[in-house]
Amino acid sequence: MRFTKMEGIGNDYIYVNCFQETVADPAEFAVKYSDRHFGIGSDGLILICPSEIADFKMNMYNADGSQAEMCGNGIRCVGKYVYDYGLTDRTEISVETLAGIKYLTLHTVDGKVKEVTVDMGEPIFTPTEIPVDLSKLSAESRMTVQEQSTYGEAVSRVVDVPIIAAGQEYRMTCISMGNPHAVVFVDNVKEFPLEQVGPLFEQHPVFPRRVNTEFIEVLSDTEVNMRVWERGSGETLACGTGACASAVACVLNHKTKDEIVLHLLGGDLKVKWDQDKNRVYMTGPARVVYDGEI
Repeated sequence: MRFTKMEGIGNDYIYVNCFQETVADPAEFAVKYSDRHFGIGSDGLILICPSEIADFKMNMYNADGSQAEMCGNGIRCVGKYVYDYGLTDRTEISVETLAGIKYLTLHTVDGKVKEVTVDMGEPIFTPTEIPVDLSKLSAESRMTVQEQSTYGEAVSRVVDVPIIAAGQEYRMTCISMGNPHAVVFVDNVKEFPLEQVGPLFEQHPVFPRRVNTEFIEVLSDTEVNMRVWERGSGETLACGTGACASAVACVLNHKTKDEIVLHLLGGDLKVKWDQDKNRVYMTGPARVVYDGEI
């Protein structure tokens, strides 16, 4: 079986062209070959497949075998793969994901894709759609959420809401970009104990399908630092949907403008939340590490 190792600012995946190859058990494959000591080493597996409703279909599995809805860094690499490897000659393509169809603009240099802009769609704020189980919050937190709704309307957003993890209070803003995210603002991401706190958020009963958690240090109204704990993978060097959720959370919390640069461990992403259209656009690099055969 042929595969390609690719990365988007350090968020690395094993890519298999399912126009030519078949993966019988993707979950088992992801666990076995994502292992960085006994396998290829990756944050997971992405299958590039035919689609009946878009140009291509992306199926994604985390390193622990769980299936994920979307990955912003991963889908940029899908765009690079299908162009560079001759599956398309167009620079505007659509990709089917479990989070819906995403639209990509491929930016080429010398006949190869260097950067990709992804229309990541609309951010989702409704707690039940993220999902966030508000009944598992403390009474104080539920009161904060209720105060954000007016005139008896249903709760529509979870913004700057207290959450207790290991006896300590944090304040989170919850958004889905096709997968669930909790964004937490901190003073210094470099010194933040992510390895201890990240799993507490991922497994918190407030999140019935677990959650990706972004820890954000605001540098200016156009620039932030970010670290991320991804469900099923632990800390990764980057998370595209997490960067998009973080950019939206920054605006909701009046921290930044609606177009910012996010500095992640693996590199930088540019994200814009077009509030008039209510759509989020992400631009970043995609790179082939190597081709291989199992």
